Amino acid sequence: MMKYIVFFMIGAFAMNVDILEAQSISRDQMIFLTEEWKGERFPDGRPRIPDALLERAKRISIEEAWGFLRNRGFHNQFEGDWKMIHLDRTMVGRALTAQYMPARPDLKKRMEAKGITEGRIGAMNSWPIDMLTEGDIYVADAYGKIEGGTLIGDNLGNAIYAKSKNGVVFDGSLRDLEGLEKIDGFNAFVRGWDPSYIQEMMLSGLNNIIRVGRATVLPGDLVLAKRGGVIFIPAHLAEETIINAEFVALRDQFGHLCLREGKYTPGQIDRQWTDDIKKDFLKWLDDHTNQLPMSRKELDEFMKERNW
Repeated sequence: MMKYIVFFMIGAFAMNVDILEAQSISRDQMIFLTEEWKGERFPDGRPRIPDALLERAKRISIEEAWGFLRNRGFHNQFEGDWKMIHLDRTMVGRALTAQYMPARPDLKKRMEAKGITEGRIGAMNSWPIDMLTEGDIYVADAYGKIEGGTLIGDNLGNAIYAKSKNGVVFDGSLRDLEGLEKIDGFNAFVRGWDPSYIQEMMLSGLNNIIRVGRATVLPGDLVLAKRGGVIFIPAHLAEETIINAEFVALRDQFGHLCLREGKYTPGQIDRQWTDDIKKDFLKWLDDHTNQLPMSRKELDEFMKERNW
């Protein structure tokens, strides 16, 4: 009997995602989806990762974040093979998600009409932009559509940057590449470029669960986008992922220095460290305290639990 009750509850939850409320979910549903997050939230319930963590995340590597998440059982948070506007520009922010589908005239007409009654302005692909806040990244599942899948051009690109001071990650395409290149600070990770306008698409989900390639993305996820790909870090693991990556980077920095100086051999560095190496590392940390990416208190707390 309990099995059927659980199935009913799951089905009821899915049905209560009111597609006519501008395709967005309620605050209670947002909290349900992200219940592990215990920090500050936006009014709609989306996790609000602190700005200071976003800044620190810019300096960590995809590989370090990926390895930590894999060890925690999160195997579906990375997607690669992107085209970028600026290859050398890292982008970090909180995910604001949107899902698009091939247009179905009857449903699209109803959703557009409902959007008007709720005060939505313009075409459906501009609705997510109106919800952006500084530090957000507009992440869209546009099912890989290139021709006719151009979610934005340079006009909307300027609007996105004005509100978020960030860019976009689209499993779809863009137009007006030359105009978008001129927006200082803006970047985009997309599947391609095309001169066409958006056609035969409709917004089917806003601030909800989406799929981006092989990754599952929730609103509020920490988005780390670099030349090597995009990783979506669950909000409740953001701080732990960052400090773990920062520690690994410090450990590697020390290890590389020792190898260049010939103090230790590769076989000694690339394995479980001995007490002598640990002692040297701790002294090196003391000598470089003002260069640490985290506070010394954070580092000491982390190292208490660290298996070297």
